[in-house]
Amino acid sequence: MKAIITRASSLICIVLPIVAVADGPARDRDIVADEPARDHDIVAEDYFSIGAVTGCAMSPTGRYVAYTETRWDPPADKRNSDIWVVTTDTHETTRLTFDAAGDGSVQWSPDDQWIYFASARTRAGEDKPPHNGKKQVWRIKPDGADLQAVTRIDDGIGAYQLASDAHSLYYTISKEVVDDDPWKDLREEFDTLDYGHGVEEYTQIWRLDLRTWRKKKLIDEKRVISEFAVSRDQRRIAMLTTPTGELITNEGWSRVDIHDTTTDKVRTLPDKQWRADAPSPYGWLLGLAWSDDGRMLSFRCDFDGYPGEVFIAEFSPERHLGTMKLIRPGTETQADGDEVYITGHMEWVSGRRDFCFVAEDHARSRVYRIRNVRAGRHGPSDALTGGDVAVKTFSFNVKGDALAVVMPTLTHPPDVFTLPVTLAAIPHPLTRITKVNPQVDTWKLPTIQTVKWKSKDGTDVEGILELPPNYEPGTPLPTIIELHGGPTAASMLEMRFWIYGRVMFPARGWALLSPNYRGSTGFGDKFLTELVGHKNDRDVADIMAGADWMIEQGIADPDKMAVMGWSNGGYLTNCLIAHTTRFKAASSGAGVFDTVLQWLTEDTPGHVINFNQGFPWDKTEQMQKGSALYHADKIITPTLIHVGENDPRCPPGHSRGLYRALHHYVKVPTELIVYPGEGHGLTTYKHRKAKMQWDIKWFDHHVLGETTDDPETVPAVD
Repeated sequence: MKAIITRASSLICIVLPIVAVADGPARDRDIVADEPARDHDIVAEDYFSIGAVTGCAMSPTGRYVAYTETRWDPPADKRNSDIWVVTTDTHETTRLTFDAAGDGSVQWSPDDQWIYFASARTRAGEDKPPHNGKKQVWRIKPDGADLQAVTRIDDGIGAYQLASDAHSLYYTISKEVVDDDPWKDLREEFDTLDYGHGVEEYTQIWRLDLRTWRKKKLIDEKRVISEFAVSRDQRRIAMLTTPTGELITNEGWSRVDIHDTTTDKVRTLPDKQWRADAPSPYGWLLGLAWSDDGRMLSFRCDFDGYPGEVFIAEFSPERHLGTMKLIRPGTETQADGDEVYITGHMEWVSGRRDFCFVAEDHARSRVYRIRNVRAGRHGPSDALTGGDVAVKTFSFNVKGDALAVVMPTLTHPPDVFTLPVTLAAIPHPLTRITKVNPQVDTWKLPTIQTVKWKSKDGTDVEGILELPPNYEPGTPLPTIIELHGGPTAASMLEMRFWIYGRVMFPARGWALLSPNYRGSTGFGDKFLTELVGHKNDRDVADIMAGADWMIEQGIADPDKMAVMGWSNGGYLTNCLIAHTTRFKAASSGAGVFDTVLQWLTEDTPGHVINFNQGFPWDKTEQMQKGSALYHADKIITPTLIHVGENDPRCPPGHSRGLYRALHHYVKVPTELIVYPGEGHGLTTYKHRKAKMQWDIKWFDHHVLGETTDDPETVPAVD
């Protein structure tokens, strides 16, 4: 098939005619230099050279952007984050912190003079705060001078917020409380045991006066506070609270509490809209943000399997006037596939009733604005960042006329960009002001593009296709189907070099397809909700249709295909190898094997309830249909299994059960790797390196028929 050659972000992409034409890409403006030759062949170790920009905060005047940069420190076997600052006019960058302290949560003083941040710092020979390794609030000047500890709490702080006048600092701490019941004495006597309930870390909110340096406890009730936000006038403190710290209590038991600092009283917002009237009562509350005048409080309720919604609570000086559900861009048209999915940071524009947020739209994520939100209504919406962008987070200056965003492109990992903001509903050009990973400029990068195919029921499905550098169209390649987690998530149009296959395998000569199967976000409410009641059905059909499409286009070699995924991607890997013999090898990471076991043991069981529309005792047959366990005897695919020893989300019993079935009974080539001390994700250098190299060797051996005697190719996991 003849290919059309287009150019995106300075990277030549081979776009097959079936691909829809997207908006123009973001431009790397003002970072100008002679580009080096792309002569470096990417290897797995290159992953650990990447610095990740994970957050940003524009200073009130817009003169600076502070950002958090996370890098691997192989000798320490982990990543560490530090605070940097960049000037928006000259693009000069300055590193402010250097200690292995996990610096982050940056906030500016209103005069641009101080950068506040959270940090768990240590000093040799000291065991008292602020150098005892517990998280405290610190501050530093934008030029790196005058590093100061602001709090000195023995056990450290949780969250914090600098007041708008910088005269006060609000923060949370935790205190253990044992329930006063018939078992209190036993719980206190045997206090090293882990109890299901009865012992809780409750949250207090304190205020530190930054002029007198006196502190005062404001809130001390039996609640766990996961998030709080102080209004600009400091009259109200909004809190997302749960009765206990168990993650399960976020699903249906979380609430929005409002503390009035003038009366010292707390009231809970009525929750009928996001509980009784919602498609599921098991929604997660998050993202508190106050408007400048303190009259509007925004927050979001996210659901597994259903569209998340944003709510705006309105207040008069005296009382709560009511709460409305915000109309998301696209929903007013009632056209399937037009609705965006709000997924990230939310913020009000200073001095106006304009509400902004990150939302996904067909593998892109942009900053959207809804104007003039007030009194149960709001004005039109528009995108502040247009085109093929994948914005991660953003921050405004105090005037609301300048915006900083963190985002990758097709040719580099996330960097900081800026753009002007006007009332006109047109996106403005983005200016790149950092270059965190200059080494990437020498890499031979894969081409990255969106592609589309039809599932067996005629539904349009999209995915991200990555092809090796200098790919010749029509040449069949060994192919990996890489599956995202969630499933209420999506693979985005971006350069994403990570341990689950993207960039790494295309650099080694493989084609890689990341399907955004039914249930993925950003493709409309209908596409999202059609997976409810149909797991291990419509998602599998969408993925298999994508694999067929790859073969039909002459991209995939039908005799050299593999599948891999983590979390829900691991679950789908298990489902696929129980469904088809198409794949010559599989890598199942933290995958569910039995849906009933998942409901019994995971930390967020509302996921299982939502997708199966009930509990194991009334949806038994459906849960069995959704489980690969009951078809494990059909599996012939050599399967590599990864899982964290302490994974609470997809507990290791699933992976151990899959291994038992395949290794001991079905007699399929299988390896099980359990990563000591790890949870749902792998956090150490050694474990991530092991994961990548095991995948490489497993696929090379079982798909390509290659072998190696080099013992260093696959590291041990200890």
